Amino acid sequence: MEKSSIRHHCSLLIIGGSAGSLDVILMLLPSLRPGLSFPIIIVLHRKNSFDSTLTDLLASKTTLPVKEAEEKDILTPGIIYVAPADYHLLVEKDGTLSLDYSEKVNYSRPSIDVTFETAAEAFGPELVCLLLSGASADGTEGLKVVKKHDGIVIVQNPVTAKVAYMPQHAIADVVVDRIIDASEIDELVNTL
Repeated sequence: MEKSSIRHHCSLLIIGGSAGSLDVILMLLPSLRPGLSFPIIIVLHRKNSFDSTLTDLLASKTTLPVKEAEEKDILTPGIIYVAPADYHLLVEKDGTLSLDYSEKVNYSRPSIDVTFETAAEAFGPELVCLLLSGASADGTEGLKVVKKHDGIVIVQNPVTAKVAYMPQHAIADVVVDRIIDASEIDELVNTL
């Protein structure tokens, strides 16, 4: 695992997290450079409410467009898509998004695993996934599929995570490309 930036063609970045990850994302967003050459999907475990509070909060922290993902959205570079509450977010091979209301995975809907897995099948080696702080094992199985499709796996350093379980679980079960401190995530994303 190199400390320097990851030299990799990125067509999609997915950031997944649960408890403690919102603070990291709020720290990252103001630092994102305008005109990113790839879209970003954010999958956070959240309460089953259908208001746009989270999307509005994230949008207030960045100059990039932020929108709650909708059925058949076409992934567009420079846009941040937020997985809606109580739906799994699937990435289709044609570069569109789908919403799914099937059973919870790891007690969660949206499930990070579901988004990572479908994106790995759609984007293969051009996918970069970042797993942040959290209290469940969600994300680990998805990261295994990302590695199987030659995507890049980055995990927050558990020492800098508010809740270390999620990143620790991933590091124990997946060969990760980089373990990163919360304070370094903005530089990494801007150099993808």
